[in-house]
Amino acid sequence: MAGLFPDANGCCRLLDAGAGIGSLSDAFLERWLSGKFHFQCVEVEAFEVDGSLHHHLERTLAKYAANFDNFAFAIRGDDFIFAATEAISGGFFSTAIRKYTHAILNPPYKKINSNSAHRLALRRAGIETVNLYSAFVALAVALAAPGGQIVAIIPRSFCNGPYYRPFRDFILERAAIRHMHLFESRNKAFRDDEVLQENIIIRLERGGQQGPVMVSTSTDDSFSDLTTHEHPFDRILFPDDPERFIHVPTTTEKSAIELSPAVRYSLADIGLNVSTGPVVDFRMKAHLRDMPGPGTVPLIYPGHLSMAGTVWPVAGLKKPNAIVRNDETEKWLYPNGFYCVVRRFSSKEEKRRVVASVVDPAAFGDHSVLGFENHINLFHEDKHGLAEALARGLAVFLNTTAVDEHFRRFNGHTQVNATDLKLMKYPSRDTLMELGKWAMQQGTLTQEQIDAKLRILTS
Repeated sequence: MAGLFPDANGCCRLLDAGAGIGSLSDAFLERWLSGKFHFQCVEVEAFEVDGSLHHHLERTLAKYAANFDNFAFAIRGDDFIFAATEAISGGFFSTAIRKYTHAILNPPYKKINSNSAHRLALRRAGIETVNLYSAFVALAVALAAPGGQIVAIIPRSFCNGPYYRPFRDFILERAAIRHMHLFESRNKAFRDDEVLQENIIIRLERGGQQGPVMVSTSTDDSFSDLTTHEHPFDRILFPDDPERFIHVPTTTEKSAIELSPAVRYSLADIGLNVSTGPVVDFRMKAHLRDMPGPGTVPLIYPGHLSMAGTVWPVAGLKKPNAIVRNDETEKWLYPNGFYCVVRRFSSKEEKRRVVASVVDPAAFGDHSVLGFENHINLFHEDKHGLAEALARGLAVFLNTTAVDEHFRRFNGHTQVNATDLKLMKYPSRDTLMELGKWAMQQGTLTQEQIDAKLRILTS
């Protein structure tokens, strides 16, 4: 992390928020002493709310103060969020905080309740976010001087999803992304801390002009297989993505899908839509039923789906099989029909990231409508089902190795979002129909058959 900062001179004012025993500041200062930075003076402001760590933190920093006249430090035991937001919003009792030239952060990870004191304080400072880690990064950006450099190790979750959209907007409007490092294994780099989140190290430049982004990857914290590539920003943030998802591509090479002239159509071109399943189960608990009964309709979870087809209901699924159809739920239901669906969540270590299935109306008897749970993305035609051949052809295409490899190149996170599927390119509608008709004549398909057929159709 210390090595990601560019060389600089003048005076450095370093922020270490959530400093712990000062390991990150220590690494930064060692780099300065080794001649990698050319600062004339350095001042560290370390925030650590846990007073039991202050003795260790002071010992870490004091060794530099004892030997260098051009170094100073201050340890602050107050809550960083409250101190920073007061300074930003200009509270009457706030302590002035001078702008930082550098920040190095390993912030805490914890959700912030919508009505908590932290959330309200952040809101007063113009920051809307749902986790302590993103709050720390946003505040570091807000407190940085023009050209200030921020390096943080944080979970990957801010890169996508609606909850972090305001945070992404805040960062992208105030800073340029210069470098991202991705740990490709979630169970190695931080195994001692039982961290299950996928983590990245990110370097931001306050007020910087956005340009290409350096992306590096390693399996773990040994960095023994470190690879680094430069990517144009439009591969990091797709220009036509309204959600502003941040992607971490892992190679500069174009995939077979990108190189194929036959795979060049948008979903709009082929008359299709893709949406996230609208039934959010924890918000609709009162309407959910373990098994179907009078007045209920099928509710489809990933557990009902496989590449072979749809099985419903499933006894012992641990998820509801049905949802009551009434005035409150009606707007979330789709007409029964053929749909191509893709599971939203996968483990990065799984064999496949994109797993498509076909919802077959025959599995649901005489039910006229279906509910799709929020962990599913579904392809539809203006909220109606698809022709069977089109649904099956789309599923075959999405299950090819070429699509899976393409998806991994531009999407390193563990979600398969509707936006990502919307931004992909597809074969023509006629080609997808042809692929579906072929699949309907084959019975059970092997991966080799699927991949070979795509090569023939798109060559």
